[in-house]
Amino acid sequence: MAISPRVLLAAVAFLAVLELALVSANFKDQCNITWGPQNAEFSEGGEHLKLSLVNKSSGAMVTTLKSFIFGSVSTRIMLVKGNSAGTVTTYYTSSTGNFSLHDEIDFEFLGNSSGDPYTLHTNVFADGVGAREIQFKPWFDPTADYHNYTILWNPCMIVWYVDSFPIRVFRNYTGLPFPTRRPMYAYSSIWNADDWATQGGRVKADWTQAPFSAEYRDLDLQTCECADGSSDDACADSCASSKYAVEPRCELTDKEKRQMKALQLGYTIYNYCDKARTEAAKNPATADPVPPECDLDDKQDQGQY
Repeated sequence: MAISPRVLLAAVAFLAVLELALVSANFKDQCNITWGPQNAEFSEGGEHLKLSLVNKSSGAMVTTLKSFIFGSVSTRIMLVKGNSAGTVTTYYTSSTGNFSLHDEIDFEFLGNSSGDPYTLHTNVFADGVGAREIQFKPWFDPTADYHNYTILWNPCMIVWYVDSFPIRVFRNYTGLPFPTRRPMYAYSSIWNADDWATQGGRVKADWTQAPFSAEYRDLDLQTCECADGSSDDACADSCASSKYAVEPRCELTDKEKRQMKALQLGYTIYNYCDKARTEAAKNPATADPVPPECDLDDKQDQGQY
């Protein structure tokens, strides 16, 4: 049975209240300010974080002290209020080092003019292979209150959650790139991207409205941390036997699958698989191949893989 957007909204509101009861980690104790310290503010003993974008060349970023392989990272964010066009607020994980081989899992929130919805942008890089974007319009006002954003990463799959609802899954298929060996850090940031973020750069940031501020709280890191000074390979070997990898959760529950399908049907505004298929149908001789995981996902969803 399909889940109506109205029912989902009610459930989301209820779950958001439940999130208040979670024991949170401390941004100040578990993160470093790695860019724009003048624009990053800890309060409530480090439980609350505010990141601000003051002008075109400013912004702020905090990074977890520890890198990790597998687990879940979660926080609650209240996005920039009012006219947020040209701004990008983020919560993501990324490896360091050789960018051509890097891994990354993204939540990015692309601002918009007052009254227009944010774009909730997700992406993943594995072994340097990216361009796996799926975008959504939120079914709630992300500027009116805090909402929970969670990334689950294990050897089987990556799942993006919003207020405990899965919105996307990226699976580990044999022979295809998937992050398993490179430690990642978790990042929170705000920065200027008015050359592309809002309507392809047609709508610029209104700097008379600066500073633009996003607020974070309730950091929750449930991860296999890399030991200080360990090599990437040593961390990968150690975390391969951790509780996050030995018995990984490789499937959503049936309830979660129904929730995800309803949200994707109602709120997806861009999907790289759909775009690739459209291009292939229009220009079969010159279009890039459809990424193989797109067809595998269809078979997986139909129980054929």
